[in-house]
Formats: sequence, C-alpha cells, structure tokens
Amino acid sequence: MSESSILASIDARGIATVTINRPDKANSYTMGMFNALADHIEQWGSDQAVRAIVLRGAGRHFSAGAAIGEPSVVPASGKVRNSFEICELIDTCPAPTIALIQGACVGGGLAIAACCDMVIAARSAFFSIPEARLGMTSGTLSVYFQRAMGAHHFRRYAQTGERFSAEDAQRMGLVQTLCEAGQLDESLRRVLDELMFSGPNATRAVKATSALLANSVLTPGLLESIQSQFAASQNSDEAREGKASFREKRKPNWFR
Repeated sequence: MSESSILASIDARGIATVTINRPDKANSYTMGMFNALADHIEQWGSDQAVRAIVLRGAGRHFSAGAAIGEPSVVPASGKVRNSFEICELIDTCPAPTIALIQGACVGGGLAIAACCDMVIAARSAFFSIPEARLGMTSGTLSVYFQRAMGAHHFRRYAQTGERFSAEDAQRMGLVQTLCEAGQLDESLRRVLDELMFSGPNATRAVKATSALLANSVLTPGLLESIQSQFAASQNSDEAREGKASFREKRKPNWFR
C-alpha cells in the first residue's frame, strides 16, 4: 500500500481535489491512506489561494470505509492521527469542502461526507453505518453521523446497519444535491461556479462562524464577537470590491 492510493491535485481556479484511488477495493482505505488524505486537507486548508477542496473516489464508489485487518503505511509526513482526529480536521478545515458521492459511501467513507460542507450524490449512491453488523459501534465517529443525519435516523441506521438511498440521505440533510451518476462532474461545476461568486475570505469567515455557533452557548459576548466580525468585513477590501461589482453589474475580481 502506498500514498499513490491517495491522489491530490489543484487547478488554476484554486480548486483542490483529493481522490481515494483504490477502485479495485471499492476505495476502502487503510489508516495510512486516511492520514495521507488528512495531510492534504491540512495543507490546503491553510492556503488562502485554495478556494475549495473536493473529496471523491476513483471508479464506481466513493469509499467502502476502513480496510479491516489490512497493513498500513505511515504517510511521508510522519503524522499519525486516529479516525476522529482526521474527521475533526476535515470538519474544521477553513476552506470549503465538497464530497462527491457515487456508489458506496459506507462507514468511515460516510464519516468523511458527514464532515464536508457540501455533499453532491448520484441518485444511485447508497450509504450505511455497518459497524453493528460486525459486533462493534461506530465509536467517536458517531458524533459526525448524528449531527449530519439527526438522532433518530442515526439510531435506526447505526443499529440495523442497513443501507439507505441517496434520496433518504437528502431527506435527512446529509446530502444537499442529487443528480444522475453521469452528471456528477457537471453538478460539481455548477456548485463551484456559485461558490466562486462569494468572496474567499467571506466563505472562510462564514464557516468559522458556523463552527462557533455550533459549539458555543449563545451569550451577549458571543453575539458581540460575531457582530464585530461582521462590521470588520463590511470595511474590508473584499467587501468594497463585492459592492462595486454589484453596482457595476459585473463579476467580482475573485471570480475564476
């Protein structure tokens, strides 16, 4: 097993793509692969030139989850994180993250999707949390499953281990956009084009505010902090360009 099982690239628009590249194993991953994926997320999340990070799988499936019992290779960075730490890194990545789902999205693969800001799925995709069928629980990944699916949906599907459809996933709120399998790249392009209209600093600030609201008690001090951030953003160069582009009926200079 090598890090070539995780492919990474970035295009001229600043769209980074991380691909789980093990199609002969339904893109099941070892912890070495999972850590290599995390290294790319960590690197690109801190790079202001990166406008979004897309996570996808090669071939017919997104990911069948962890490769149980297979040996693992420590990534070149030497960093070894556990599954929760990797999911937390994806969840808190400052850059917008998009999961592109086809085929199986199972176990840890579903956890990756649950940590992304946006999820686009083929109608033929399927999802499951199968650990109970192996006599286990989903451990700390349950945090992300329950948040993305809701408590009642999580309880059902984590207890039964049964598959659920992309349509079911959309009803739960796990998936935002559905399309035909052959239209995944076109659906991704449309979402990225919409994202490109938003200021790059603003999108990162929105994500930071969302995380703050999700993990904090709403207090006057918190509201004051958020309002101060809003006031500062109004006076930024990005806001001046955004308002000018609106008045002049043109694309902002950050659109690529």
